[in-house]
Amino acid sequence: MAVHLTWQQRQQARKLRRDGKTVREVAVEIGCSLRTVKRVTRGPGKRESQAVVWSPGPSRLSLADREEISLGLRGGETMRAIAHRLGRAASTISREVAASGGRPHYRAVGAHHRAYERARRPKTPKLMAGPLASQVESWLELWWSPEEIARRLRIEFPDDTTMHVSHETIYQSLFVQGRGELRRELHRCLRTGRAQRRSKGQTENRGHISNMVMISERPAEANDRAVPGHWEGDLIIGKNGRSAVGTLVERSTRYLLLLHLPDGREAAKVNEAMKKAISGLPAELAKTITWDQGKELSSHADFTIDTNIAVYFCDPHSPWQRGSNENTNGLLRQYMPKGTDLSVHTAEDLARIAGSLNNRPRETLGFMKPSEKLAEFVAMTG
Repeated sequence: MAVHLTWQQRQQARKLRRDGKTVREVAVEIGCSLRTVKRVTRGPGKRESQAVVWSPGPSRLSLADREEISLGLRGGETMRAIAHRLGRAASTISREVAASGGRPHYRAVGAHHRAYERARRPKTPKLMAGPLASQVESWLELWWSPEEIARRLRIEFPDDTTMHVSHETIYQSLFVQGRGELRRELHRCLRTGRAQRRSKGQTENRGHISNMVMISERPAEANDRAVPGHWEGDLIIGKNGRSAVGTLVERSTRYLLLLHLPDGREAAKVNEAMKKAISGLPAELAKTITWDQGKELSSHADFTIDTNIAVYFCDPHSPWQRGSNENTNGLLRQYMPKGTDLSVHTAEDLARIAGSLNNRPRETLGFMKPSEKLAEFVAMTG
């Protein structure tokens, strides 16, 4: 005889008793013991009442699903077979059974009640307040992405799980919950997307540069990023093409230098700005520069003579050949949006912006900071 009745069987037993059937008649019809009928027909317990009333969403297991799991387990079915019958993932069934005592102890109503209790208990959002919320907020204000923040927390607080949070939780706090866990205006700190690409059919009108050495002739050590000292450069242009800021990104460490161009972007002025930016670098960190085919570098030969740094040029319409620079330029647009006048930024402003990005963890660096990677290299060669 069955000892553990399903919810439907218990409901049927109670109905039969209300209809005037004796305990023995109910036991025979249901297929259980007299003792079980007496226990069940005394009425549903608190746990059963709560579980029956609660209706979880369609993506979660219902009481009927749990009854099927219970019947399947008692019938010796595998987790995979039960999952197939319910149209669920096998891992869902395995986790459900393991969370409720395993195969020998799984009971549908008890499991459903525990799920009900887990769903209803008050949950204090991780980012409501406290050190974690403060740290996340401060890094958002530096325009770090949620993933950069989540990964960096694990690096800086490896043994303190209270300071760990997933990037998805940060996104939910910003966009979904909307109850003040983080200041709502911080959503502006999130990246809006990469810079718009030029149309493939757009023609290049920037003029011919003499004596270009193409990227195909660049040293192999620059191509594989194994050795620091190889840079990628470009300009970001301001409103109506009337202002510009130069960018230099080191390929191995992603370290950024910004070129202040208050007097325009003519070749001689770009040369001087580049020489000033790299003047403080050790020789081991200034070997080559790879640039787009812009006429602002038409005096590249003079630059090489003055600095002993070789300059290489990308193929036309091939921004991916300066991938680190393109990605960094996209990040810079958070600080210097498209369509704005870049001449308003002083040299001190640019130093502050570069410092912010150089102290921002990067996924491609294993969520280390460019400043840390550069310091690591300098320490090894010092």
